[in-house]
Amino acid sequence: MRKQDILQELEDIAKKLGYRVRYEKGNFVGGDCRVHEEKILVVNKFLPIEGRISTIARALSRIGVGNIFITPQVRKLIDDEVSTQKSELPRSTT
Repeated sequence: MRKQDILQELEDIAKKLGYRVRYEKGNFVGGDCRVHEEKILVVNKFLPIEGRISTIARALSRIGVGNIFITPQVRKLIDDEVSTQKSELPRSTT
């Protein structure tokens, strides 16, 4: 599967979940937010395609994709982001 196809599928999943995907310039990577009642997923437009894919997959892993059909390759990307997030959580020293 081409990277552009993966990115398109991730964008489609976000839209099915009620999010509008916006590519903006600025000093940020991206993520999901709400503006009034509108759900928005913002991605830095200057990121390479791999960064865009990772940003959207990370946001979708936090949001949860529920029972939406997702191709196995894209499902794995989202699941990998869940694993990455769990490994980045601070560990208790008690």
